[in-house]
Amino acid sequence: MPKDTPASSAHENNKEFAQYLNDYFEGRMRLLPLEATQNGYTRYNDLLPADFTDGYRDSLKNFYTRVREGLGKWDRSKLSADDGISYDILQWETGTRIEAFTYPYYYTPFNQFYALPLTMGQLGSGDGFQPFNSVKDHEDWLKRARAFGPWTDSAIAYFRKGIPAGIVLPKALVIKMIPQMQALVTDQPEKSLFYTPATRLEKVTSDTAVIARLKNDYVAVIKEQVVPSYKKLADFLKNEYLPKARASSGIGALPGGADWYAYLVRDQTTTSKSPEEIYQTGLREVARIRGIMDSVRKAVGFKGDLPAFFEYMRTDKRFMPYKTPKEVLDAFGKIHQTMQPQLATMFHHVPRTGFEIRQTEAFRAASASAEYLQGSADGKRPGVFYVPILDATTFNITSGMESLFLHEAIPGHHYQISLQQEDSLLPAFRRFGGNNAYVEGWALYCESLGKELGLYTDPYQYMGALGDEIHRAIRLVVDVAIHTKGMTREEAIKYMMDNEAISLDGATAEIERYMAIPGQALGYKIGALKIRELRSKYEAELKDKFHLADFHDEILKDGAMPLEVLEKKMDAWAAGVKD
Repeated sequence: MPKDTPASSAHENNKEFAQYLNDYFEGRMRLLPLEATQNGYTRYNDLLPADFTDGYRDSLKNFYTRVREGLGKWDRSKLSADDGISYDILQWETGTRIEAFTYPYYYTPFNQFYALPLTMGQLGSGDGFQPFNSVKDHEDWLKRARAFGPWTDSAIAYFRKGIPAGIVLPKALVIKMIPQMQALVTDQPEKSLFYTPATRLEKVTSDTAVIARLKNDYVAVIKEQVVPSYKKLADFLKNEYLPKARASSGIGALPGGADWYAYLVRDQTTTSKSPEEIYQTGLREVARIRGIMDSVRKAVGFKGDLPAFFEYMRTDKRFMPYKTPKEVLDAFGKIHQTMQPQLATMFHHVPRTGFEIRQTEAFRAASASAEYLQGSADGKRPGVFYVPILDATTFNITSGMESLFLHEAIPGHHYQISLQQEDSLLPAFRRFGGNNAYVEGWALYCESLGKELGLYTDPYQYMGALGDEIHRAIRLVVDVAIHTKGMTREEAIKYMMDNEAISLDGATAEIERYMAIPGQALGYKIGALKIRELRSKYEAELKDKFHLADFHDEILKDGAMPLEVLEKKMDAWAAGVKD
């Protein structure tokens, strides 16, 4: 456990319950060692289980079941407010995790978007969340890397089991996975991405014998485990799995797919909303935002219709001013500088954790979106905003650079995740936990703060922000339609391009993401709508007692939680302010 996490957590009025929460976190870290490493919990840095196998799933299910049953020992009505939040979060979390085992997710161990083989590349580069600060850190990583071979064999075995069960990935996704695996195959270990940490050994030890031994170990692991595993995966996917992959796009085409998708919607939105309800919300939001976009089109004097305006913004060279990746990264840095003075009026608390902007690594850039990689709780590893730049000369300023920064970086993911991790009074399972609707909902809500932060002054940047907003609304339509209404990949791509200024490649990557991880894209808009709804409600109720910084601080104060738990907590806060 990170050193600054107290044994009894924040709830001194019920130390037994606090210990129960810490025991839950400890058990979860033991069973999910990659998550533990990301959280700065170093005890399991050498482990790499295949957590989709039958035996491991049984261990996980039994663990969550024991924890949920153990909650019955406490009377929720007699817990403190803080303990009550923890109780509600844990009840939701364990219930949702247990239900997941009902569905055959294990037949598709990875895809082109969420993939342990891609994570291994990030970690093995030495620039991910796996630490390389000591000789032991290197030895832990080498042991973990040696387990990649057995993990690969298990993944292939479960992909194979899925074929007769009728649970296979769409062909379009498998086609993208093959070059991802091939990109990490090399016959020169010293030139492998995975050899990078070996070039930095002098930073952790001056013992030449140890350095020589570890370098030899790196070469051996790359030659004997890492490269053969990627080659095996690439060959299997290309020669055996691709011919068996499905032509359909949505999970609804799979056995039990409708129930599976309904579960994923509940899991990813932390609500009881039905897919159809979310679909209708999406249609309304798309229409509303299109109306605002059309008013911007008219304001800049563009004579064509909205689709023509999208095409103009997509293709006109005036919107592609960059020549090098550095120029793109510097432009994001300037956005940060522009809004810095206004941040203090919106937030009383800001993170101590450092922050960097980096270009996404080449081996995964083609299938990657811009993303945030959280820093470490101890502040030693900064939070990183990754920007995929395949060709700087085609990087378009109307793509929503300002809103993207607000979402992925500041005050979006960097503020929310860092403040949560830095709060050593939170129970560890909350300090290092999260759910999609809250985390992504907060980040999308932050995009709506652009004008208040001094951004969106250029109409084309504002169109980019509106483009990002309608993009999340479009997700409500296409995600549900792909997985419940038989919408094809091609139809979804067309719908997206008809309603926002996105390139064919961009729309394709997005739609294939929704095919790969059904329901995940719904959390953004559902979460943001809830936070905006709460803000509007309290502004009306509290009038001059409402202060935006106080509202933001309260939203972030207790970390991520299901939206229903959040609303209950925020209502109690507002009642206190009113009194």
